[in-house]
Amino acid sequence: MLMKSILLIVTSILFYGPLSAQNPVIIQYINKYKLVAIEEMKRTGVPASIKLAQGILETQAGASDLVLRSNNHFGIKCKSSWTGNKVYHDDDEKGECFRSYTSDRDSYMDHSDFLKNNQRYAFLFNIDAENYKGWAQGLKKAGYATNPRYWQQLVTYIETYHLNLYTQIALGKRTFADEPEMFAAYVTPPAEIIPAVVQTKDRNVTPPVNAPEPVIKESVQVIQYPQGEFRINNTRVLYTPAGTSLLALAEQYRIRYKHLIDFNELPDNEDILAEGQLIYLQRKRKQGAKDMVTASNGEMVYDIAQREGVRLESILQYNNLEEDQELAGGRKIYLQKKSAEKAKHEAAADENIVPAGKTRTAQYTKHIVQPKETLYAIARKYNVEMANIRQWNNLQDDLIRIGQELLIYKN
Repeated sequence: MLMKSILLIVTSILFYGPLSAQNPVIIQYINKYKLVAIEEMKRTGVPASIKLAQGILETQAGASDLVLRSNNHFGIKCKSSWTGNKVYHDDDEKGECFRSYTSDRDSYMDHSDFLKNNQRYAFLFNIDAENYKGWAQGLKKAGYATNPRYWQQLVTYIETYHLNLYTQIALGKRTFADEPEMFAAYVTPPAEIIPAVVQTKDRNVTPPVNAPEPVIKESVQVIQYPQGEFRINNTRVLYTPAGTSLLALAEQYRIRYKHLIDFNELPDNEDILAEGQLIYLQRKRKQGAKDMVTASNGEMVYDIAQREGVRLESILQYNNLEEDQELAGGRKIYLQKKSAEKAKHEAAADENIVPAGKTRTAQYTKHIVQPKETLYAIARKYNVEMANIRQWNNLQDDLIRIGQELLIYKN
């Protein structure tokens, strides 16, 4: 038993090193979870420094058996109120019940809610978020952990790895440019939480003008936006990660908050971004750099307006669309007034073409193809032949797409 204890101590020293050292395993953990810690601070007020330090301590920087089996980063036990998944783990007693999460993010969110909604920890939220020593001591006082040195260990991690910086970033007082060089020397955060990357499963999304060309990997388009300010459609813009405060952003770029909201056609009460997106620092243009783009299935008009740097109201006007309308894949979206008007004239001319076997006064119905609808089903609905529908609409085969407009002539 003594030999086993000595072996565990030696292994811990070799793997994790002394607390005063800047350990790459710990830096990797910080890089991976710093953004979600900042998001959670903005959502609930739990300091990002405290959250990261607790995560490091409770999980041995992501390597503990408990976190590997349950995604539980904060050692939260089941308690009587817990109705989610569970795992059993030896802690203060043998086989104790711990909460199990579907994802790491769920654990981070539950930890925030656990502190925020528990009366035992209510006093903590009266402590200044930058006062990490006060928060650490408060956690110990409230009985979060039984280890008498728990709060001191948290403080050591915060000071050794400069974790208070992330609290200050969440408060809008500092930026990631202030991070120590030691973070750049190790593992970069994974793609799903790097703010400058947008991923979509649709290959037809058009990359923004003046932005780098997309990189296609396994049928997934990745648009790599530059860090910091750049231009789309000759308009100043930057890509901002989820959790960004628009109030802080407006202050940073010396733009009135209401103007920033107006430039990006966001709700008046918008502040914390729920997801990463392009944010324009000046009013977008009425005309796009291209005549038109092709919509992806399920894409919203607002998405195209932001991606192409064109005012939403202009795109709605050019294409006779509603603001909250979901677009069918393959639909042409005009970004310039002249191209939209030209398309209308061409469509009007097409309607004057009389199909073979019909008179110019023949009545017809415009049918919009619905999800899961087939040409056979449409033919039965209108009691016409499939061959006729193909002829009337110049179809080469029976393939149709959602949102496609078909002319159906009455017999």
